[in-house]
Amino acid sequence: MEETNVKRDVYSIVTDRIISQLEQGVIPWRKPWVDAGIPRNFITMRPYRGMNIWMLASLGYERNYFLSFKQVQDLGASVRKGEKGHMVVFWQKKEQEMEAGATTPKVKYILRYYLVFNIAQCDTIPKEKLPGTVGRACTIEQCELIVDEMPQCPPIKYEKHEAFYNRAEDYVNMPRIETFKSSPEFYSTLYHELVHSTGHPSRLNRSELMESKGKNSEKYAIEELIAEIGACYLKSYVGLSDEYFMYNVAYIKSWLEGLRDNKRFIFYASSAAQRAADFILHIKSENESEQGEEGQTVPNN
Repeated sequence: MEETNVKRDVYSIVTDRIISQLEQGVIPWRKPWVDAGIPRNFITMRPYRGMNIWMLASLGYERNYFLSFKQVQDLGASVRKGEKGHMVVFWQKKEQEMEAGATTPKVKYILRYYLVFNIAQCDTIPKEKLPGTVGRACTIEQCELIVDEMPQCPPIKYEKHEAFYNRAEDYVNMPRIETFKSSPEFYSTLYHELVHSTGHPSRLNRSELMESKGKNSEKYAIEELIAEIGACYLKSYVGLSDEYFMYNVAYIKSWLEGLRDNKRFIFYASSAAQRAADFILHIKSENESEQGEEGQTVPNN
């Protein structure tokens, strides 16, 4: 496993890559991956989580199955000459030395990474192990089920012809579904607002939502990115295409500013979005270290 060190700053590598994509008008977490399936480890079939989902999905492979180099070798297969591995990041939990008078040691999370290869980059994988088509059709019933089964779901009202989450009164307002171009567009918008609602003190108590001072504030930009990515996670869960998000130049500008100012910006937003999606889906993470637990505020460089 290749790991971070002083010569190779993973924060900078990933952030620079995303900045480059955004500058070209490409939003990597909006890249469609419905047909290719949620990125998974080919051997364990375990889905990747957090920012690894969209970092791998945005590569554009026909089938989103990945293996480490050792897993390729264990299959008796090989990586095709000239192919390059793709980064998967994770957080390694390390306990520090016990301080005098303390009852528990301090915990530090260190960013690590390893490389994986898509099955399309490999030769001689046994044919019987290769998966078939992985895409799946999304139904309105599946989309609605996420809303129906969300724990502590806020009231959803249809009083105004605009979509928003009211943090003071804890409700979501939506235009009626028949006013949207399609039902999937309605649910894409609703998921965005429901992710916002997870920041309420009765749920995940996210400071970016509750302490935002308006559209020009840093917390507002971060909260919008959390809702954006969190909605993408929910859409991938039900197999809903990403084509229904509106292209917003102002948001891209604010994200670029955040990425340039703080190389941990995207890591924090992706982790918070994963926690929000897990809350809505009522999923208990098996490995919190994947989510990059760095506290409730954006870490400094």
